[in-house]
Amino acid sequence: MRWSALSLFGFLSLFAAIPSVHAAGENYGVLIISRERLEVSTSCEIGVYIQDELAARLFQEQSTAFNLPPGNVSLRLKLLPGQVPGCNPGMLVPGAQNIVLKAGDVLKYRIAMSQEGMYLKTAVLDY
Repeated sequence: MRWSALSLFGFLSLFAAIPSVHAAGENYGVLIISRERLEVSTSCEIGVYIQDELAARLFQEQSTAFNLPPGNVSLRLKLLPGQVPGCNPGMLVPGAQNIVLKAGDVLKYRIAMSQEGMYLKTAVLDY
């Protein structure tokens, strides 16, 4: 009888803990950056910089996701030197793109190319 009462209280305490765990998970936003499409016609590795720190390296057909605190996020994209010839970065620092991330957001961007260089373009979540 003692064990069944203890296990019942233990089981009920799990249900009591679920709302607090769920609320703690809402203190961040998810940022997905994709290089799945062939919009950037280079085989070079692209570096994703968040707040001016290298956060990810992407080759063609790759994507990455970040759990970030809410607020303004400064992003830069830059070609990284590697094993492929011609992948040396330029002399100029690429411009930053700012994204506002709210708690609970799931935002997806894909890497695209324009006359000014690479940038992040809003993408549709496909799931």
